[in-house]
Amino acid sequence: MTGWLRGVGVGPGDPELVTVKAARLIGQADVVAFHSGPRGDSIARRIAASYFRDGVVEELLAYPVTTGTTDHPLGYHGLMADFYDESADRLAAHLDSGRNVVVLAEGDPLFYGTYMYLHDRLADRYDTAVVPGVTSVSGSAAAVATGLCRHEDVLTILPGTLPVPELARRLADTEAAVVMKLGRTFENVREALRQAGRLDEARYVERASSDAERVLPVAEVDASTVPYMSMVVVPGKDLRADAAGRAQPATTESPATQQDPSPMPSGEVVVVGLGPGPDRWLTPEVSAALAEVSHVVGYAPYVARVPQREGLTRRASGNTVEVDRARDALELARTGERVAVVSGGDAGVFGMASAVFEAAETHGYADVPVRVLPGLTAAQAVAARAGAPLGGDFAVISLSDRLKPWAVIERRLRAAAAADLVVALYNPASRSRTEQIARAKEVLLEERDPGTVVVVGRDVGRAEESLTVTTLVDLDPATIDMLCLVMVCASGTRVTDAGQVWTPRFVP
Repeated sequence: MTGWLRGVGVGPGDPELVTVKAARLIGQADVVAFHSGPRGDSIARRIAASYFRDGVVEELLAYPVTTGTTDHPLGYHGLMADFYDESADRLAAHLDSGRNVVVLAEGDPLFYGTYMYLHDRLADRYDTAVVPGVTSVSGSAAAVATGLCRHEDVLTILPGTLPVPELARRLADTEAAVVMKLGRTFENVREALRQAGRLDEARYVERASSDAERVLPVAEVDASTVPYMSMVVVPGKDLRADAAGRAQPATTESPATQQDPSPMPSGEVVVVGLGPGPDRWLTPEVSAALAEVSHVVGYAPYVARVPQREGLTRRASGNTVEVDRARDALELARTGERVAVVSGGDAGVFGMASAVFEAAETHGYADVPVRVLPGLTAAQAVAARAGAPLGGDFAVISLSDRLKPWAVIERRLRAAAAADLVVALYNPASRSRTEQIARAKEVLLEERDPGTVVVVGRDVGRAEESLTVTTLVDLDPATIDMLCLVMVCASGTRVTDAGQVWTPRFVP
C-alpha cells in the first residue's frame, strides 16, 4: 500500500502561524521534505521543526541554482525541470514504500510555492492533498497594520522582476498592490513606485512575522540590505472619512465678508491618436502632448500603451462608453487639469475626437478648450505595407452597426462600389459581430467584378502582422477578425509581379 502526500503551508515565518491541521500532519508524517537554496539552509524547516516527530526522515531538496548561471542546454528552466523530476522521484520512492510524506512550503503551497511543481508530477499517482497556509501577503499586511484593500478595491500582486515601465503601469492602475521577489530588483521596484506616484504610501516589509521582521517606508530602505524574503505593500486609499460624510470645517466669516472664490484655472482636453501599434508610429507632437498632461483617459488597451510616469493618472474604461469617458475628461479639464483622451490610429477617424465634441455639445462643456492632434490611421499603415492602393480616390467605411443602422452601411457600400472607389473597411468583425463582413462581400459583389483586388491587413505594425492579397470572390469572411482592416480596391488597381498593390492616380 502506498503512502499519502501532503503539501503543507507553514506560514511566513512565525511557528505559531502554522495551522492546527498543518502541525498535526507534520507530526504524523514518516517523511518531511523541504526546499532550500544551494547552501542547504531551509526557512520552511526552521519554521516547522518544532512539530517534527522523533525519528522522522528528512528530505532536503536543495535547488541547484538560485540567482547564478547554468550551462544546462535548456538554460535555467531546463535545469529546474530536471531538479523537480529528480525530487519527485525521491519522494515517489518513499510513497511507494508506504511512507506518508509531507512537503513543507513557506506561506501557502500553491501561492508562488515550489511545492506545486512536485504536485504537478505526483498528484495523479498518489493520495494527495494541499493544506493552505498563511501567505506572505497576509503576514506583510499584518506587519504594516493598515487596511490593505477596502470595499471594491482591486488588489494586484506583482513580481518585482517585471520591467520598470510595466510595473509602474500596473501600480498606477490598481487600488492596492503587493510587490514580491525583491532582493536585487528593489531599486527598480522603488523607481516604478516613484513613476506611478505611489512611493510615499508604499511600505517595505522584511521577513514578515519572524523575529527579524522590519517595516520601513520604501523611500528610506538601503537597497543593498534587501533580502529576497521581503516585499512591498501599497495599501488602498482609506475612504472612511468620505464614507462617513465628514463635515467641512466651519468658517468664521459671515456671508457678507466672504470673498468670492477665485475662478478655477482653465484646463484643456487634447485628443490624440496613438497610431495603429508600434511606438515608432507615434508622432512627436503626440509624444510631447502626453508628456505634459496630468491625466490620460481612454479605452483600457490604449491607455496601457501610454508609459506611466510620475504625476500621471491613467483612467482606463471599457469599450462602448466613449461619451461617458469624454464627459469625464471634459469635467477634469474644467477644474483646471490638462487631460489627454487617447485613441488607436487617428482620433478623428472612428475615434474619440467626435465623442469628445458630442459630449461637449450635449452635456454643457462648450467652454472647455478641445484640441485634436492627428495620428497615423490603420488605412495608411495597411496601404503602406501593401504598396499604394490608396493612390486614387477612396472611401473609408466602418462596418460596425452599433451607432448606425445596417441599412445605412449597406447603402454607403453600394454607393462607394458603384463609384469605383477603393473602400477601406474598418471594424469588419468582432466577437459579437461576425455576419457583417460576409454581407458586405455579397453587397460589393453585386456592384464589382469578382476579380477585384482585396487587401487584408491583420495586426499591422505588431509582431503578429500579416498581409494578404486576394480577390473579392475569394475573400473568406471566416478569416476576418477585429484585428483586421479590409481594403477593397478599384477596377484600375494593379498588382506587381512582386505582389505589391497600387492604384493609378489617373482614371481613363
